[in-house]
Amino acid sequence: MLIPSRSPLAPLAALALALAATAGADAQVEPGPQPGSFSEIVDVRVVNLEVVVTDRAGIPVRGLNADHFVLLVDGEEVPIEYFSEVLGGRTVRSVEGAAAAPVPGLREVVPGGRVGTSYLVFIDNFFSLPTDRNRVLRALEESLFLGPEDRMAVVSFDGRNLEMLSTWSQSVVDLRRVLRGSFADPAYGLQRLSERRQFDLDRVLAASAAMLFDGSEARSAVRGFLDPNERYHVTRLSEQLERSVAAASATLRSFAMPPGRKVMLLLSGGWPLLPAEFLLADTSRFVIDREILAGEPLFRPLVDTANLLGYTIYPVDVPGLGGDLVGAEIGAAAAIGPVGTTSLGGSAFLREIDLHTTLRYLARETGGRPLINADRVRAFETVVEDTRSYYWLGFTPDRDWDNRRHDVEVKTSNPELRLRARQGFLDSSRSREVSMAVESALLFGGTAGEDLLQVEFGEPEPAGRGKVGVPIEVLVPLDQLTFLPAAEGLEARTELRVAVVDDRGGRSEIPVIPITFRSAALPEAGTYGRYETSLKLRRQGHRAVIAIYDLAGGRILSAGADLEY
Repeated sequence: MLIPSRSPLAPLAALALALAATAGADAQVEPGPQPGSFSEIVDVRVVNLEVVVTDRAGIPVRGLNADHFVLLVDGEEVPIEYFSEVLGGRTVRSVEGAAAAPVPGLREVVPGGRVGTSYLVFIDNFFSLPTDRNRVLRALEESLFLGPEDRMAVVSFDGRNLEMLSTWSQSVVDLRRVLRGSFADPAYGLQRLSERRQFDLDRVLAASAAMLFDGSEARSAVRGFLDPNERYHVTRLSEQLERSVAAASATLRSFAMPPGRKVMLLLSGGWPLLPAEFLLADTSRFVIDREILAGEPLFRPLVDTANLLGYTIYPVDVPGLGGDLVGAEIGAAAAIGPVGTTSLGGSAFLREIDLHTTLRYLARETGGRPLINADRVRAFETVVEDTRSYYWLGFTPDRDWDNRRHDVEVKTSNPELRLRARQGFLDSSRSREVSMAVESALLFGGTAGEDLLQVEFGEPEPAGRGKVGVPIEVLVPLDQLTFLPAAEGLEARTELRVAVVDDRGGRSEIPVIPITFRSAALPEAGTYGRYETSLKLRRQGHRAVIAIYDLAGGRILSAGADLEY
């Protein structure tokens, strides 16, 4: 059974754990590498800030140095460890000693050194209308140019699958071909609009029935909670948004460490900040429902990932869900009686405001700019202009790996200046990063880390109500784990993760199951530990990623499978 992403996760049933005893002489075991250097997961130790400085008129200000800035973390001043001004894609100055300690992601920090930009394009095919999406893509393709150190990658998401249309490329010809080819990709914005239209129609009919039968206006207009039909539609929209945010976050993690400045052009077909208020579009109602993810918590995973990796998000307004689909039958029904202080026919304005608020939030938190309305067709030119000249500040935070968010603020003593930069970072834990790596692999259709696990799926058994129980046997190559001295012999501490997505894009929460393997001596090659568990799945197609994380060695061993029941 796939558990909805906001529901408590039913623990996977661990049926047995059998570890074959390994014979052999006692051996001196040297401790393996401690966590800190990972090839499969994000390990960010330095926080970079790209600070855009303008005067009151919006004109860029040049020629400042490190002494003009004050850097605050959680309200406390911290030293600026390196500083460089980038002008027209070249560094023009840096603090003393910066050249000896280069900024992560830069080839060199010396006056005159080139600083390229890595443009990561995320195409939202889940919410976008094809005609509007193609208008934005065509404008991007026609205006595309890259400097000598620039590169671009292109990814699309259709609600279930992330597809890498182009890995990092510096070929404008190839990238334009990729963008033109994406014009023919399916986009599902009409489905999202159809779902919203059905919601509008249901509400108008309910309001009309109330007026006809008892002469009252729709009572839901003064309620602070959702009726069952409203809850169904709002929950579905919230889950669709959560899925899209997870896909965008996974995209960032899969392209985590390109050189130079890192930028995401997020082509959004319409992501409401507040799903309930967006659908209701009624100024007389403010719904508070803690069971439905909304607002900042809904989009915070994307912001946290971008800030952790040093990406600036430039969200591009691609019309989609905000389009007005109020038909004649809805307009006639609405005339019978009001649903609230805002008629359904006039709800498009409120809904558009909500969509734009999301874009502004993503841009503000990561130091970017929202590209709304007419700006969408000159998105690339705007991003290039905004990212070629700035001040690059950096510091090394004290890391506790405790998943705590920290506020970051850059100030200047000149009140006439306006500063724009990312506003925080997440002190992400190792465990969280591994789960995110597994989720990224799941959405991209691959495996996380090294494909070394052996996983066998048993015969499914009926589990009632269209579900089946599927036994799983995970064989872990013990010679690939880091065994450390313990009270009795050696032990390797690991964590098992199982991630599943179905054909409709529904995902379960990723459980973290601690498993400790023990042995009297170092395991020989070909020795496996066996772990058995089971999954309960609906009768449809699924993709699964099973991963073992070696806590001491910092490695992820994994396997992927496509399942059809």
